[in-house]
Amino acid sequence: MIPTRCMVQAGQIADSTEAQLREDMKAFAEKSFGSEPFIQWVVVPENSGFTAAKPSTSVIVQMMSNRPLKTPERIEMLKELCDIWIERTGKSMNEVVCAVADPFVQDAA
Repeated sequence: MIPTRCMVQAGQIADSTEAQLREDMKAFAEKSFGSEPFIQWVVVPENSGFTAAKPSTSVIVQMMSNRPLKTPERIEMLKELCDIWIERTGKSMNEVVCAVADPFVQDAA
């Protein structure tokens, strides 16, 4: 499973859009990582998220890779992931924040 967190502001994403995004995220994770995502959909209450001291219209999408990624591969994944969210939500590229992190490796020390 690919840990995935999607943070959205209350009222920004219609239920039908959320359902489609979940399907898109599943297809993306299966193609990119060969595994299904475990999606945690977090709705931030209205007026609880701010950007530049104004109520935020941004979404945040975080995924944890199941393997270390080289920079060129990560860049392509991030572009594709952002494009999915921009297309589905109609948000600008400045409102979609995506991150794909390498697996957490605990230091042996």
